[in-house]
Amino acid sequence: MSAQGVAVLLSWLSCCGSALWRYSSNSPSYHIFSTRSTITLEYEGTSFLEWSVPGTCSVKNKSSPRTELRCSSPGVHTIRPVVVGPGSEEERNLSVPSSHICFLWYYRAMLSLYGYMTQKMQIPVRFYGMQMNLHYCLCLWSHTQEINAKSNVMKNSIILSKQLATLGQKPTIFTSLQRKVYFPDSKMKNGTWHISVPMTTDDVLKEIKGNQVAFQDCFIADVLFLLTFPLLTMPEIPDSLPITSPQGSQLILAWATCVLSSVVVVADMETFQTNDSFRTWTRIRVPPNILTDDERHNVSDVNISWDGIFFLINGILYIKTFTAFKRLGRNENLPDGGIIGITSRKWCWARHLLKSKIRSIFAVWTKSELYLGYPLLKFMKIMTTEKLKSLLNISPTDTLTIHNVEYPGHPLEIALLLSYCSACTVNKKIYVVIYNEDTEQWMNQDFALDVPSDTFVNAHFLYSALPELVLWDKHRVYYCYHNFTETGVIQTPTEFGNLSRLSQNSTIHIIFIDYYGNVVVKMENNIMFYFKANIKDAVKLHAWTNSTLKSAVSMSSSGLMYLIHVFENGTIRPQEYPLRLEAKSVTFNSKEKCPYVAFLNNIFSVFFFLDKGQNVSIWTQIVYPENVGLYIVVESYGPNILQETYQVHYEVALGYCTKTMTVTFFQNVNYEAVDDYFKLQHQNTGLLLLHMRPSDSARPCPISQKVFQIAVGCNPRKYIAVKGFNKKECLQHDFFYHIEKSYLRNKPSKNLRVKYNWKEYGCPLRLDFREKFHPLVQLYNENGYVEDVEVNFIVWEIHGRNDYSFNNTMKKSGCLNEAQTWKSMIELNKHLPLEEVWGPENYKHCFSYAIGKPGDLNQPYEIINKSNYNHLVWPIDHSGMYVFRVKILDPNYSFCNLTTIFAIETFGMIPSPSGYLVAAFLFVLMLLFFSILVLSYFHYMRIYKQCIYETLNKYERTPKNN
Repeated sequence: MSAQGVAVLLSWLSCCGSALWRYSSNSPSYHIFSTRSTITLEYEGTSFLEWSVPGTCSVKNKSSPRTELRCSSPGVHTIRPVVVGPGSEEERNLSVPSSHICFLWYYRAMLSLYGYMTQKMQIPVRFYGMQMNLHYCLCLWSHTQEINAKSNVMKNSIILSKQLATLGQKPTIFTSLQRKVYFPDSKMKNGTWHISVPMTTDDVLKEIKGNQVAFQDCFIADVLFLLTFPLLTMPEIPDSLPITSPQGSQLILAWATCVLSSVVVVADMETFQTNDSFRTWTRIRVPPNILTDDERHNVSDVNISWDGIFFLINGILYIKTFTAFKRLGRNENLPDGGIIGITSRKWCWARHLLKSKIRSIFAVWTKSELYLGYPLLKFMKIMTTEKLKSLLNISPTDTLTIHNVEYPGHPLEIALLLSYCSACTVNKKIYVVIYNEDTEQWMNQDFALDVPSDTFVNAHFLYSALPELVLWDKHRVYYCYHNFTETGVIQTPTEFGNLSRLSQNSTIHIIFIDYYGNVVVKMENNIMFYFKANIKDAVKLHAWTNSTLKSAVSMSSSGLMYLIHVFENGTIRPQEYPLRLEAKSVTFNSKEKCPYVAFLNNIFSVFFFLDKGQNVSIWTQIVYPENVGLYIVVESYGPNILQETYQVHYEVALGYCTKTMTVTFFQNVNYEAVDDYFKLQHQNTGLLLLHMRPSDSARPCPISQKVFQIAVGCNPRKYIAVKGFNKKECLQHDFFYHIEKSYLRNKPSKNLRVKYNWKEYGCPLRLDFREKFHPLVQLYNENGYVEDVEVNFIVWEIHGRNDYSFNNTMKKSGCLNEAQTWKSMIELNKHLPLEEVWGPENYKHCFSYAIGKPGDLNQPYEIINKSNYNHLVWPIDHSGMYVFRVKILDPNYSFCNLTTIFAIETFGMIPSPSGYLVAAFLFVLMLLFFSILVLSYFHYMRIYKQCIYETLNKYERTPKNN
């Protein structure tokens, strides 16, 4: 936080309440907190005298309530303020390590006008330009001060960037989910690097990394950040009215599942929205004359999604969009009243495998009905309590209501907390039922919690593979670990887990859970307690916020906890909170130690697709003191469709044990020649959640949460293509051509006119009719080329041509029985279209006497693979245009129906003339011949007449000489 922001915050915090003190760092999110850092100490109250610090640390002004601390040696340093009067303030044990990290990356995201406009039209792929330069950690400023002091701060930062660039420094952006890498577009310009990064919905978490370059013995810290599609805040429309929670109520908060910086907070004077974790924010208000004053000030719950912001008011659901404030009800398949709760998913799984339908993003419920919400405001009622009574074998006369609803860590499940009682006078039982949206199965869990009949129980699921959750009422927190096998109350050193008695009789407001297994319980008076996943006792954290200030807890874009404060003047401000440092401080005196030294693994992704014939290998290592007896636990949750093999290596050295385990997940199912190919595929596909963890843990342990998915099934981003075909090397246009009817498979009565769709077929490959063609099929995914396809595939002309053949015969290919052909498969499947008559579901090879039947092995072998040298052969009496479709035939290659299209145009032959044309030509030729004969006859007759008859007559007229 900036100095100005701290001053404003302190002025509000010091107005009333008890004394407390805190500390802060110049680096955001306490990234750099070491002996090289300047630590700011802040005391809030009127009894301050001076600071008490160890000899290895020094303060700039010992008697100032706000001063700077520097520690010269690494270690845990006890710091506390000395106050006037009896008693003393609590001390903190600050863990200050030695580090060579002194710099941080400074970045700014810029969006082009074209990208901004197309984003409105929801076009999925556009580009950000990332302008990045180095920022010294002691010179980090808030956004406001960067504007005011831009000439100094940015100038120094640019100079530092240029200096490190000369030493070989260059930033790179890595994506955490899909493991992609993006490099600067060009050389540094004006002290900045520019990197173009595509906007995606499933790869939003990114990290800036640099080269290992030191400057004055200092390195640059990696920075984790979130980069999503541009998000817009709701505009503040003039004359609109505030929408709030009831007067005196606590803050209500909701954040977008996969965009943690997008948050909505409802207070008792305003509703606030942000898309950057409240560095900037707007007020959400509603048009007049839609709600009464009582309704506007009675928001009981809020949620946020891509469709808008949802408000629950007096049992009715409303939505606020950029253009309207609308009541939802019967038209959206929702009840017109009686709604008691709304919720959305808490854990972001950007990718998942869903076999049947789209998964829900939102849940709405009444006491007796559950509705699931989908994008574009589509809702569906999926369950009622009457049906649940039948499923759970509960008597129809007993009372069963939906108490609460929560989304678990599994991306395809939703959990119902059911309230059950018979007499319902004193106590009731809370049951948990989990519904899988993919299998549409309801699973009753082995859990029951007895609570007073007037108690309301909330719940949050942990980020884990097995269903694990914490529940709480006003005073206590309950845990359910390891798929409901371990249950109980979170204990405290005193008061048997009653947190209210340890917090001046306050009640629980919010429970915050992050991706690292940290759990923070915030009371209404801002006292906080802390424990971790699979830990059964909590400790009280140091006081950080004044008890009279209204605050909430949220998660930053990097997954870290921060506080949100709402002030009486209708403003809101975030404050970073060093949870890791505070947890170390409160556990330091307890001498609690982590049972292991290191827990390492190679899980660099949270999602793996497993196709046929593939495997996933995970390497994990744990290092722990000798004789402790730890081991690595592999927890899996989902259908039993994978096999596992384990390799464990164990060694002991210098009093420490190192245990290394490699787990390989694979599937060993033969899909060839089965009775029901598609049913067997469906039974052996699904989604598994896996969790690698040590067998024992403690609060001081480093992060060990490694939860990931293995999706067994078809990767929709996988596809095939024939090598050598593209859409660039030809004239890009559609055209028409004709196919002679005698060349078609079904022998129609007239020629076929075909439109060549260039966009779908691509550029045709032109071949001489004497040139045979062997298609080389290649496999691709979202990352590009994967491999050449080695297995069998088939081709067919999509318009029905059959005037081509294959150069290999069945006998030459090694068949022992007659192989499958297009003719035989069409005869067997006359009721199916051509593209479905032959495929992996009914493929049978011909290389065994036990399969198939004897026949003519001199027929063409119509199956191709990379190594059998089977080629397409063209007719020699005519040329033509052929559009082929390829289909993978091997049933053990992929769960996907892999097909592609390519086109070939043959040339080299003059087309044979028409018979009518030949007959006409011959007729004309014969007519010409006979005409010449006749003409020559008369011509010669005239010559004969002139030469014979005229000469004879002349001779006869000559007188004789006597």
